[in-house]
Amino acid sequence: MDSDGNRDARGTHAHPVPRPAGPPAVPPVPGMPAVPPVPAMPAVPPRPARAPGEPPAPDGSAFLTWLRTPRPEAPPGIWRFGHRPRPAEEPERIPGRQLVSGALISFLVGWLIWSLLWNGYLGSWWVLPLELFTPDSWRRNNDRIGNAVLWYSYYAVIALVILVFVGRLGRWPEVWRRYGPPAWRPAPPAGEPPAAPGEDPAEWPQLRAAGAVDAAERLAADARAGLMRDVDHARITRAWQGVRSGRHSLATFAGAVLADGAAACPHPSGARDLPARQARHDLVTGQVRLGTTADDARNPYAYRGTGLALGPELLGTSLLAVGPAGSGKTGSVVRPLAESLCLHALAGRAAVVVVGAAGAGVGPADAYDVVVRVGNPESEYDLDLYGGTTDPDEAAAVLAEALAGDLADPHPGSDSRRSTTVLAQLLGPFRAVHGRFPSVPELRQLLDGTPGPLAALRKALQDTGQESLLRELDARERQMAHPGDVAGVLADRVALLDRPAFAAFFDTSGQSRPFSLKALDHPVRVRVDLPERGHADASRILARLVLAQFTASVAVREDRSLFACLVLDDASGVVTPEAVRGIARLRSAGAGVVLTLRTLDDVPRPLRGPLLGATGCRMALSGLTPWDGQDFAEVWGKEWTEARDVTDRQIIAESPAGKAAHMLRRVITGKAPTARAVTVRQVERERWSASELAHAVPPGHAVLSLTTVQGEHAPPLLVDLRG
Repeated sequence: MDSDGNRDARGTHAHPVPRPAGPPAVPPVPGMPAVPPVPAMPAVPPRPARAPGEPPAPDGSAFLTWLRTPRPEAPPGIWRFGHRPRPAEEPERIPGRQLVSGALISFLVGWLIWSLLWNGYLGSWWVLPLELFTPDSWRRNNDRIGNAVLWYSYYAVIALVILVFVGRLGRWPEVWRRYGPPAWRPAPPAGEPPAAPGEDPAEWPQLRAAGAVDAAERLAADARAGLMRDVDHARITRAWQGVRSGRHSLATFAGAVLADGAAACPHPSGARDLPARQARHDLVTGQVRLGTTADDARNPYAYRGTGLALGPELLGTSLLAVGPAGSGKTGSVVRPLAESLCLHALAGRAAVVVVGAAGAGVGPADAYDVVVRVGNPESEYDLDLYGGTTDPDEAAAVLAEALAGDLADPHPGSDSRRSTTVLAQLLGPFRAVHGRFPSVPELRQLLDGTPGPLAALRKALQDTGQESLLRELDARERQMAHPGDVAGVLADRVALLDRPAFAAFFDTSGQSRPFSLKALDHPVRVRVDLPERGHADASRILARLVLAQFTASVAVREDRSLFACLVLDDASGVVTPEAVRGIARLRSAGAGVVLTLRTLDDVPRPLRGPLLGATGCRMALSGLTPWDGQDFAEVWGKEWTEARDVTDRQIIAESPAGKAAHMLRRVITGKAPTARAVTVRQVERERWSASELAHAVPPGHAVLSLTTVQGEHAPPLLVDLRG
């Protein structure tokens, strides 16, 4: 059995991995290229190096420790692996100097009281309790040993009472916790096996409860033997969810597990891990750790010093990261997130498309199922210009967004549908005649109004008697005579793709292996390399094309439990009015996007606010400009905070003794005697001001706000991305 039969990347493998007991194989979908066969893998492939906290197979004990590590519920963004919850509010912390001096003074007070009692300076009243609660025969006899035991026991009780009193007065327990042996010992390990065997996740209690005891025993044995990885655990857990939801039967699942153990339910590529990992991942919670929340007064106390992590529940609201070149957008944000989503895809949980410049450092090629290198003649895959659709109107809408979306008026009420209409008037008749959409050179000729292609298209329509499409072509020819026709602009944009470097790409004749984003209803890993060097304008068109196809494709998926994510490294010139509307709709479609920008100036001014509003997670990296910081400050809003106004007033002495005391104090302290007045009031201030974002964020840090798909919020947090 494979993942569940409905989420596999159809056609992404030339020779699919044999399926021991699963649903029938799904035929390839047109537009979804085949992946070259993966070399045969040993039963237990060697595991690459791990970051701390990862379960390195074949050490079964290490994997079990990782699996049994507590992962308590936590606010959004906290790294839950081994997390120790903290109170929401910071407890009052006494300064160390005051704490130690108070403990010492209380000890001296206790010593003084004991000395006074012992030497009889306070009278004999303190022996009254002994006389009241003991018989006279105990105190008035000739047994010297018994009397000594009685009296010294009473002295010990009195000393203990004094000790408890002065200890509480001087906060001795706090001194012990802060400076004593408890502070010297290292923190205990985070992972501890659960006490109850029935709750041990390594024993797969959910399978046992459903009656699949043999399958649970096989998986537990593989885990103890070091044959199971974190990806295996996540993949089999995902397949078990398919059993519970009724997508396939328990017998099929149990048969696959008994046959293959930890290798059951494989990804179509046959891979069980990535070739190398650079970030820390926890596939039980689905999180990837990006850094550490700074121990800063501006961060809520519950977040200070905790790990900062993201997962699908946060990426489902989309993420926008803004920072100058060198601030860590690609290395600290994009690369870990792409790596995490690829692991989720191997586990059958996600489909990911990563778009960036060639050599941008978004992961090795063998970490992906499909790598589209646009403009590289060695690329094995092509990019479907029309998104795999057969509907001319849908193809026209997506292509118009790519070609002229950035030229549309971003103000409300503008009519940006003319480009879609122009393209639909040409794509419909062409497909009706040729059974396919036009290639880039053919589309350029049609938009330019070249007489030969238009006349040939008209004649073919007349020969087939398609009058309705002839009317479309007539309307197109009439509009070409108007000076405001947008076909010329579209032709100029298509000309950017009609270059020798792209001659082998965007083929529509079926001779190439085009990739279509229609395949995102399966757990596929895709990387698209854009030719930014020498073709910057064409790269922006292609980036808009991928974004438009992504937002259109994920909205019509059947299985929305499979998280789909588009990671777009450098979204300069990509944000359009339609793109912002599409991003806002992704949350309900079980999808999200990750966008990075060097500056918000790369987005038209009317779209900056809507873009920040459409993304639930917003990140401002160090080096931000003040005007970019102003946009973040506005979207993060204000909060009520306590402001203290301190006023020092000089004290004027009236009497000669007071003047002498003030003079002596001035000689000792160097300052005139003053009286301090403190005024406390509630004021509303920005969470992070534009000036603070521009100048108070240290290098390697970022300010990040979070929103989950359920609507839970986390305020802007100062995060160390190097931690």
